[in-house]
Amino acid sequence: MSICLCYNIYSIYPTLVQVQNMSQSIEVLNLRTQRDFQYVMKMENQMKGLRTKFRQVEDDRKTIMAKNFQVQNITALEYIDVHNITALEYIDVQNITALEYMDVHNITPLECIDVQNITAVEYIDVHNITALEYIDNQININCMGKLTCGKLMKITGPVTIKTSGTRFGAWMTDPQASQRNNRVWYMDSYTNSKIVREYKTMEEFVANVVSRTYNLPFKWEGTGHVVYNGSLYYNKYQSNIIVKYSFETGRVLAQRALEYAGFHNTYPYSWGGYSDIDVMADELGMWVVYATNQNAGNIVIAQMDPDTLEVQKTWNTEYSKRNAGESFMICGTLYITNSHLTGAKVYYSYSTKTSSYEYTDIPFHNQYFHMSMLDYNARERALYAWNNGHQVLFNVTLFHVIKTEDDS
Repeated sequence: MSICLCYNIYSIYPTLVQVQNMSQSIEVLNLRTQRDFQYVMKMENQMKGLRTKFRQVEDDRKTIMAKNFQVQNITALEYIDVHNITALEYIDVQNITALEYMDVHNITPLECIDVQNITAVEYIDVHNITALEYIDNQININCMGKLTCGKLMKITGPVTIKTSGTRFGAWMTDPQASQRNNRVWYMDSYTNSKIVREYKTMEEFVANVVSRTYNLPFKWEGTGHVVYNGSLYYNKYQSNIIVKYSFETGRVLAQRALEYAGFHNTYPYSWGGYSDIDVMADELGMWVVYATNQNAGNIVIAQMDPDTLEVQKTWNTEYSKRNAGESFMICGTLYITNSHLTGAKVYYSYSTKTSSYEYTDIPFHNQYFHMSMLDYNARERALYAWNNGHQVLFNVTLFHVIKTEDDS
């Protein structure tokens, strides 16, 4: 920005004070100009991402319409040119939460937009929505796939889904199932049972409309079961054997003993109930948590092959299994509660990525006073819990990292 100060030498000469005031005004304008220039440069850098992402639709340019990108194959840069606005003004128009979200995670505005086989402009035109609404939709729906693993920050709820069964039990959905598959499985009690009830949807689970009943070949122990990719994984009664049972075929596909793992109330959670062995699943695969004499009764984390049940790697923690209320895996990190009773909180976490632990302080509301099952579902990003004869869900808040093309 240039400022022209013109003086007529034949006019009245300005006083010294006037000159000083002009000088100060010029300095202020200069500072403002520098600040605005830096801001524009920052916005221009963000627009480089827009330029790259929209280049693919520039090959087939058409007449540009002046409202809401009505003509397909129009680029954001062309829109800016036609409307005689700056890149800064274009960004300012979209002062929405979605962009703030992008800024926090240090990604460009279009890294989460072009996730379908059609262009952003085509989507906007077909669905008769604004660019602002489109960005919000893509962030909230399609960008979830770009969220990589995160760190647990908060647990909220619970929401009580149903009240049924005994004081102890387990219920779950399959984190590997498609979005259309919302079957629920229900296993009442912690021992002396082989009956698994299946419900087609959560609504039918609430209404107690059983779609199918399975009679397992072996009784189970504890409540640390998980359904993963259509099969049930559970601890065989009075043993340290993990059983993989296919719901589709009604047969046992595999079973394997956990070497040195305590069982049958040798190293249970603090509430007992033969909860020595806890099978889990998260974004990174399948896990099993238990304790051994060799690790002085402290928790051992094992990563397990879901097909063969072979243990691939183990981590020894220094947290006593008997002092843990419950535990669950999120993104390769084990989170342990300090109690199964009122006042419980997530007190300890162990990262298998860094082989390190930390003490945490993440409270959650143990509404019905006694927790006998707490398991994370990666598809729904929620905690399933059996809370003293109540089937409840907790929401989790994770600190996420956005995965971009540069990370692949």
